Amino acid sequence: MRNERQPRTLPASYADIEFENNAQRLPLVLCLDTSSSMTGPPIQTLNDALRSWTRELHDDVSLSYSVEVAVVTFGGQGVCAWRGAQPLPPQVPVSPFVPAHAFQAPVLGAAGVTLLTEALELAVRIVADRKAELRAGGLQYYRPQICLVTDGLPTDGTGRWTNAWQRLVPTLTDDQLARKYRLYAIGVGDISDMGEQVLKALAPAFNARLHGFPFRELLQMMSASANAEQRGAGDEVFEKIFAQFRTQRPAWEA
Repeated sequence: MRNERQPRTLPASYADIEFENNAQRLPLVLCLDTSSSMTGPPIQTLNDALRSWTRELHDDVSLSYSVEVAVVTFGGQGVCAWRGAQPLPPQVPVSPFVPAHAFQAPVLGAAGVTLLTEALELAVRIVADRKAELRAGGLQYYRPQICLVTDGLPTDGTGRWTNAWQRLVPTLTDDQLARKYRLYAIGVGDISDMGEQVLKALAPAFNARLHGFPFRELLQMMSASANAEQRGAGDEVFEKIFAQFRTQRPAWEA
């Protein structure tokens, strides 16, 4: 059920965005690999898909005033949270979540190393923070969704392979059993067998290794999943949507 009580004040991080609704919120985090291996057509494809998806979000009545979008990237700028099109400086106490109807896609560049572990930790943290903000404001929320996308192996700051990601597995497992969020882990491009095993360990229920860079289809799948969340769908619906996405069939049209 939706909470009809409107908070008297909005969080400071939303002070420049006009809210005209008290819809139940659905936080969605895109955790995107922008390391040097994404240079060229892959990063351009991602940027094109983000722009197209932004227009679709604005036009989707059911999502535009419920979904809140945050972007986390890991690459040339290290790990960075974005509030719409603007990167947030580290340690600045501003929420990166923007309501879908006001979201503007960032323009991303590719460089640097694959700090996947730190990026996923940040994604989990900002979801927890946003849920606390919503509770404090008297607003209810659907189960948040985090979508991790990478084409490589986790590295440290020097670009060397690291198994530090293993420290995340117990927390991710417990959190998803507790239904704190739903995590998708997607390998694209020429991700290796080892990279695929990392994704399977991080997100046993929702992981995929895909050919090429089907970012448009991926983002549409996230919209389909958000719609299912709003309808109160059972786990079998999300499993069906994801299974169809893995075979690159249009689950969102089913």
